[in-house]
Amino acid sequence: MDMDVQANEKKPFFTNYINQVPTGNIIEILEAQIEETLAALQPLTEEQAKFKYAADKWSIKEVVGHLIDNERVWSYRLLRIARGDNLVYPGYEQDQFVREAQFDRIPYVDLLEEFKWIRKSTAFMLKGLPAEAWQRQGVLNQDSLTVNQAAYVIAGHEIHHQNILRERYLPEINN
Repeated sequence: MDMDVQANEKKPFFTNYINQVPTGNIIEILEAQIEETLAALQPLTEEQAKFKYAADKWSIKEVVGHLIDNERVWSYRLLRIARGDNLVYPGYEQDQFVREAQFDRIPYVDLLEEFKWIRKSTAFMLKGLPAEAWQRQGVLNQDSLTVNQAAYVIAGHEIHHQNILRERYLPEINN
């Protein structure tokens, strides 16, 4: 779908992520991110993937696990809205999810594989949506949320974490 997020769709909560997504077909952008993220992360060893740049920060494995959880949560919201479900969707506590998941105990290669398949699943779901579903609205934390916005948030959230990985994690490992 070649549809940018319209200015009137943007809400303060979403703007940070949405603004990071380049112009283009959102499904193609999401699919390209699979290869970009995996290219950056696959070379790391299991031990390197446990690296934290500060004691109170997530490990790389936890970042990957967070990307997986976040995609699941946002894809679920997106699906419900696309299907005309008019619920009010709550936020979620990302630190609790990471803590409870214990991602550092899961083999790194499994996390990367799960990330790849979760994203492929999201892309297939989006490809199958009828055109009118893209502008359907739900409510998240008292803000209007369209299917289109949710797709952009998924992509922008990953860009946000790719940037953090490139700026704060990978340089420390490669030294």
